[in-house]
Amino acid sequence: MSQANVDNFEFGVIQDSLGQSMGTAIPNRALMLVCGGIGSGKSIMGQRMSFGMTANDVKVSLYTTELTTRGWLEQVSSIGYYMDKRIDEGSFHLISSFGVIAEPSEEPVSLLNLLESPASKEADVVIIDRASELVPDEMPSKDLLRVLRKFTSEGRTLILTIDPDEMDDHTLRDMKNSAEVVLDMMTAVVGGQLVRTVSVTRFLRAAGPVTERIGWKVMPEMGFIVDITAVA
Repeated sequence: MSQANVDNFEFGVIQDSLGQSMGTAIPNRALMLVCGGIGSGKSIMGQRMSFGMTANDVKVSLYTTELTTRGWLEQVSSIGYYMDKRIDEGSFHLISSFGVIAEPSEEPVSLLNLLESPASKEADVVIIDRASELVPDEMPSKDLLRVLRKFTSEGRTLILTIDPDEMDDHTLRDMKNSAEVVLDMMTAVVGGQLVRTVSVTRFLRAAGPVTERIGWKVMPEMGFIVDITAVA
């Protein structure tokens, strides 16, 4: 069952300082958007949130449209996030549109279908990666937001990773205007080096200080690492 009376969901872990840099916790009953193009780090942010929240006794369901369940677990294990243990403990539910190996579902699945699934209803936090691929094309943005807000109002937080190139500009703008948390994943080449930055565009109801721009990198066996040298 969801924790309807909890104000926020902590995601801090000892491996990194992301929690201290980004508000300590994600508010409950919130919509959070993680936006960026291919290779910007949307998926790793979803992985980091699932790892951090389950470490703080938050029940998480994650849907991936990019990897099989086996591939996802192998990927996160390579960076030190052993989520198979969280599955065994019952705090984490992983679903892939490709199944365990590489068998896509017979029927097309939309974002609305995922929100109605038992795994979503039972979770405190639902992460959908990439949600932009699953948004119904014909659905007006106001109707979409009405569905998303009904889902979060029941005591859950919804985290959606979004590729802006896959969505209508008007719909994405309406979603950003409504969301409590908006992260824009940015990349730039500085001095011949690729620099990755999380731009915290919006963060309402933060439980702690929020740094507007957070440099980061990924290290084997350590995962997401805040890189203070990466932001000018």
